Amino acid sequence: MNWLYTLSLTDYLLITLFVCLYLIYMGRTVWLARKLGTTAWGVAPKLFLRSLYVSLLFIALMGPSFGKADSSVSATDTRRDLFIIVDISRSMDAADVVPTRLERTKYAVQQLIDTLATDRFGLILAGSEPFVLLPLTADHDALRQSVRDVRTDISAMGSTNLCEAIELARQKFLTDSSTRHMVRAIVLLSDGENFTTCNRSALIRLRSGQMPILTVGVGTEEGSTIRKERGVVRDADGQPVTTRLNRDFLSQLSQTTGGFYAETGDPQYASELVGFIRSLRGGSNNEQQVALSNNKYYYFLLVALVFLLLDLVVTIRTFSV
Repeated sequence: MNWLYTLSLTDYLLITLFVCLYLIYMGRTVWLARKLGTTAWGVAPKLFLRSLYVSLLFIALMGPSFGKADSSVSATDTRRDLFIIVDISRSMDAADVVPTRLERTKYAVQQLIDTLATDRFGLILAGSEPFVLLPLTADHDALRQSVRDVRTDISAMGSTNLCEAIELARQKFLTDSSTRHMVRAIVLLSDGENFTTCNRSALIRLRSGQMPILTVGVGTEEGSTIRKERGVVRDADGQPVTTRLNRDFLSQLSQTTGGFYAETGDPQYASELVGFIRSLRGGSNNEQQVALSNNKYYYFLLVALVFLLLDLVVTIRTFSV
């Protein structure tokens, strides 16, 4: 089972509040029972029932993805598996692309999702340490929500490592057997400011494994300062830091892996990117059964609502006579 979301601080606070209030309620009930010279075992069934449906509601909130729905696909099938890598380094807060590089990136990802409606997408965030925010899924609504929530401050401080993010995407493809017979590609959206050198042999393995990198440059060669609260980011000497689009690095990645390079400043980049993705060929000529995993939150939500209605309808005497 995969989880599309994790519990936030607010969710943990709500859980703590529920537990505290219920402990107060139970303590008061037991105290009244002692005063009346009776017992309060009637609260036990209600406690179990309420704890159950509250737990189910939070499980539904986390977006559980499980089960395997088999779908027959062949070489002529239009579905593709794409890992999108989004650069979340501080330089993506630069405003040389309106409104910022990151917001322009998020808009580009939304366009890609809307256009390739039959494809599966995964989302990897690239900072000092890359991580998978969303595994490969056909649930585009979950992907859109995840993209909207992306910020630069969720990454630990440090140098950007796009090479590790690319390697992470490759490993995820290799370990997921459902992608083996599908067209696979990596879409990288970044300003190209990378502080490590990508292993050329690893990039060649991507090409031989038919996993090209499609790079989208976000930013300008003139560059811009980086916003920070009410000011800008400065170097050790107190001078404003200027970040620029590293076109050479991004185009080299795409060229080495047999991919595609474009920039958001080109009005035609989106259509050209989609056209290249649709032109990709790979996988097997034989028909294969591919497992799809979708968000099954509604199962847990439905059961929780049934228990909630049961709690409202069924009356249990709190105090025993």
